[in-house]
Amino acid sequence: MPLASSEAREPVWERRADAVLGVAASAILFCMMVFTFFDVVGRYLFNRPIRGGVELTELGLLVLIFAGLPLVSHADEHVTMDFVDKWLGERALAALERFVNALCAAAMLFLAWQVWVKAGKIAAAGDYTDTLHVVYGPFVYFMAVMTALTGLVHLYRIFVPSPRKHLQGSA
Repeated sequence: MPLASSEAREPVWERRADAVLGVAASAILFCMMVFTFFDVVGRYLFNRPIRGGVELTELGLLVLIFAGLPLVSHADEHVTMDFVDKWLGERALAALERFVNALCAAAMLFLAWQVWVKAGKIAAAGDYTDTLHVVYGPFVYFMAVMTALTGLVHLYRIFVPSPRKHLQGSA
């Protein structure tokens, strides 16, 4: 089966990065689903919930959401309002897209810096979860790294617009 025009233009490293993050996010979601199933069965059939189940679910959701941020940004799948698009020409739309990506990159990189600073404070304090005593620091550092990666994706999209964007009007 031949590649679609957008896949043919997308560099191999982008497809691989998407695949790695996509598989990781899928694996996390699958693990959370299986874990939740056993937690519910244990809770309601045997009156024995999994110890620390809420904590593990919260941490799993954190990893899932922040691992998905770069994927969503790279695929240009954010919720958008296109009510202005019909009044703008193609060059103006391209300029608007670059401006929005620059704004998103600046915001994400600023947030990543702030989260990194907060992660340092949390790690220094040795904060951990109540039941399982899982240390929060690595998770907050992960949030910072994924937020920075999202910012870098938006920086990249300033110079290399998403090929998928041009296919939306033809559907």
